[in-house]
Order: sequence, then structure tokens, then C-alpha cells
Amino acid sequence: MREKMIKLHLKVWRQAGPDRKGKLVDYELDGVLEDMSFLEMLDVLNEKLIREGQEPVEFDNDCREGICGMCSLVINGIPHGPERATATCQLHMRHFKDGDTITIEPFRARAFPVIKDLVTDRSAFDRIIAAGGYTSVNAGGAPDAHSILIPKENADLAMDAAACIGCGACVAACPNASASLFVGAKISQFALLPQGQVERKERALAMIEQMDEEGFGDCSNHAECEAVCPKEIKISNIARMKREYFRAMVG
Repeated sequence: MREKMIKLHLKVWRQAGPDRKGKLVDYELDGVLEDMSFLEMLDVLNEKLIREGQEPVEFDNDCREGICGMCSLVINGIPHGPERATATCQLHMRHFKDGDTITIEPFRARAFPVIKDLVTDRSAFDRIIAAGGYTSVNAGGAPDAHSILIPKENADLAMDAAACIGCGACVAACPNASASLFVGAKISQFALLPQGQVERKERALAMIEQMDEEGFGDCSNHAECEAVCPKEIKISNIARMKREYFRAMVG
């Protein structure tokens, strides 16, 4: 059975550099296999552009398995595209129809400046993690299994928060460009476990202060972040982050 192919009209954001003006450029792309991933479709577009002597489109990618969070694109106005709990690299072209127009843009936020085309600088997240998203207490060797009892509910919530891949879709979807879901998840994964208790207050203060310094907005409970998160991180983590910050401030 012959695999079905579709033709697409693409409107792709092109920007030569951080200080250059950008614009949407139209491309017609034929012969797109329905089983291609979205990034494979962009690979095909770039091969076509190179054959025609044009400059290929710059876009971020790495694992292409929905793990690393590099594949950060706004597709038809939605970070990572129309499918829930799906990173761009795991989005397949069978979710689009023959003749569709697809608009492809970078994540847009003051704290995520465009480097080139669809590539943005998301090192602000790295600096937030460096401010406190770790444990630095030397606790010695690995303890015996089950020597520290952790309630299953806490363990499950911590694991759910730790699933955040730091892609930045929450920032791109938020009308305030807030990083609260990302920071809330990173604070929660430690606050819920014994290993994170020693530096609990310092962590909350340092990470939230760094988030503000980077220029991210505040959360106003739109919940767009949860709707587009490829790992379905819950906004309850934002409430926990705010509680942790208040406790650190008054404690």
C-alpha cells in the first residue's frame, strides 16, 4: 500500500539575527509523508531550499524523542502544535490535511530572545536552575532501600514535577510570559522529598528571585501553561511554589 502524501503551504518565521527584523516567508512543500514527524517535514523543506540555493531554516532539535525539550516551535499559534501532551518532535504530519496552511514561529518572550529564524535563547532557564535547582548537601553514600520512608503520594507528585523537560512552552503560551510552571515544577520536585529539605528555603528564594531578574512575568492563573505542556505538568505546582516562597520569606 502506497503511503499517502500531502502538500502544504508553510508560513515560516525568518530572522537573520537577534538585531534584525523578521518576517513570515511563504513556502510550498509537496510530497510530505503523513508518517513524517514535524521536524522531518522541516528537514525536507531545508533539503528543498538547499537544492534551490536558498538558506535553510534554522530550528532547534536534539533527541527527537520528546525528552530534551529542544524542539520548541509555535505551530498555528500553539506551542508544540495542536496535539495535547506532545512535543513538536513527536507531532506527526497525519494530524494535518492536504492543502493546509501551517504557520511556524519561535517561542516569543522577552526572556527568550530570537537567535535566528526559529531558534531562541532559553539560557534563562539554565540560570534559574543554577540559582538553586539542585541539592548540594553531601549526604554520604547511598542509603539502604526503604530506609527513608516517603509517602507514595509525595513520591508520585515529585516524580510528576520532575518530568518537566524545560522546553519553555509554558512561557510561550502565557500572556504574561511567566515561567511559574517551570520554576514551580523544579521547586516541587525537591520540596516534596526528604533530600530537598535542608536547602528548601534558600532554593525557593533564589530560584524565584532569578526568575524575576530574567524578566519573566507573573502568573495570573490563565492555565494556558498546563494546556500546552508536553508533559502535562499541573498548575498545582505553581501554588506549591508560592507557598514555598511565602514560607521562606516569613521563616
